[in-house]
Amino acid sequence: MIAPDTLLTFALTAALLALAPGPDNIFVLTQSALHGARAGLLVVLGLASGLVVHTTAVALGVAVLIAASATAFTALKLAGAAYLAWLAVQAFRAPQARFAAAAPRLAAARLYRRGLFMNLTNPKVGIFFLAFLPQFTDPARGPVTVQTALLGLTFIAVVLAVFSAIALAAGRLGGWLAGQPRAGLIMNRIAGCVFLALAARIALAER
Repeated sequence: MIAPDTLLTFALTAALLALAPGPDNIFVLTQSALHGARAGLLVVLGLASGLVVHTTAVALGVAVLIAASATAFTALKLAGAAYLAWLAVQAFRAPQARFAAAAPRLAAARLYRRGLFMNLTNPKVGIFFLAFLPQFTDPARGPVTVQTALLGLTFIAVVLAVFSAIALAAGRLGGWLAGQPRAGLIMNRIAGCVFLALAARIALAER
């Protein structure tokens, strides 16, 4: 089993990585500000579910095959970029009323799928897990597959805590901005630009 001090170091590193600006936490922030904390938390659950898939893939060695396949990598990143570009179009076309507390509640399943698809179609997440998790394993302390799964679950728990805090904070900000003239329209435009930037980042990603 993994040594307690190693697991603690891993958890602290995971927290710092979760706080660093990236596609996932920026996505949570924008969705929470636009549609409220509830929406952000549902997106977080989707993202965490995607990390379960990535952890399983790394533990079983599937991620090695994806990392080695240029075709699979390209297909995944283009799908992710296309999805974010579609969200950007929706944000640009959204009317003033669709904002935070004043916006109609989106279906929970739809928000969950947004987070799940966002995470699964970012191939760099799987490759990051493939490079990051094994560094904290030790074959002398038991099956590496079990250690990898434990590290993945720890990472997911940390991400859930950090991203949920981001969602709650952004949701409160969005609720306050909802009462400001034209704030919703401006925020939708900002979100559209953010989605396009994230789409470009994923589309241009290299292995």
